[in-house]
Amino acid sequence: MELATILMVGGIAGIFLSIMISLTAVGVFDNEARGVSKSLSVMEAYSAAPPELRKELDPSFNDRVLTPLLDRALTIGKKLTPADHYERIRLKLEVAGNPPGWTVDRVISLKFIGFAAALVLSLLFAMVFGLGIAPMLAICVIAALIGYTAPNLYLYQKGYDRTKAIQKAMPDALDLLTISVESGLGFDAALSHVARNTEGPLAGEFARVLQEMQIGLGRGAALRALGDRTHVPELKGFVSAMVQADALGIPIAQVLRVQAREIRTKRRQRAEEQAQKVAVKILVPLIFCILPCLFIAVLGPAAIGIFEAFSGRL
Repeated sequence: MELATILMVGGIAGIFLSIMISLTAVGVFDNEARGVSKSLSVMEAYSAAPPELRKELDPSFNDRVLTPLLDRALTIGKKLTPADHYERIRLKLEVAGNPPGWTVDRVISLKFIGFAAALVLSLLFAMVFGLGIAPMLAICVIAALIGYTAPNLYLYQKGYDRTKAIQKAMPDALDLLTISVESGLGFDAALSHVARNTEGPLAGEFARVLQEMQIGLGRGAALRALGDRTHVPELKGFVSAMVQADALGIPIAQVLRVQAREIRTKRRQRAEEQAQKVAVKILVPLIFCILPCLFIAVLGPAAIGIFEAFSGRL
């Protein structure tokens, strides 16, 4: 038995030795050693490279994690998104002024990511606090809807703020435009003058109109596109008046003067309307905040005195 065991071990060792000799003859270990040496040389060269070069070679967290995540979410989101939803998101981005980094694909990806993240977090929250099935279902549904609509809410707020800024800047911009045209400038030159000497989203819109006209778009089409990109009634009325004046040959200065006067009248009426709403809006804090404190300050000492007087008799 011992001899058989020795022979078996020797045979196995001989097999492994022959395999090692064959691999060495073929050059496998030399190739592996050369591969290891190449890898070590690459690592040494990378460590000795300047920081600027290492930044170019080393992908950022955004390239390694966020971009693939958004791409995967975009693929799933497009399958779950209706066909006309793409155009609605594009219009919302136009109204919001196309915030930097925000595209239709990015919004669709964020909607799906927000939905999934809110659903998972709400589910974990419900499991940690041991809620029942009905409260857990309600919390998960509400959180998922909030996560799904969060990008839309952000775009709505951006568009609302931008609309208010355009509405506020309209009278002064039209006054400057009217003065520029009456001083002898053409409409395009006057529009460029207003875009250069004012700030805000309205100046950016005027500059975009000029850029579209420079690339070959007609004045009427560029102005109509300006009206479609905003939800400001005054700006839409101004665009309609300018398009009609351009088509019918009406003097631009006269139309601008009338438009400036109407817009200033509308701003004054809007301010008066807001002033009339103050009396109604102040009732809520007056009833629930100011009057209770006033009653406590005025009637509190009297109530304490009455209580002490009756308690002494008793």
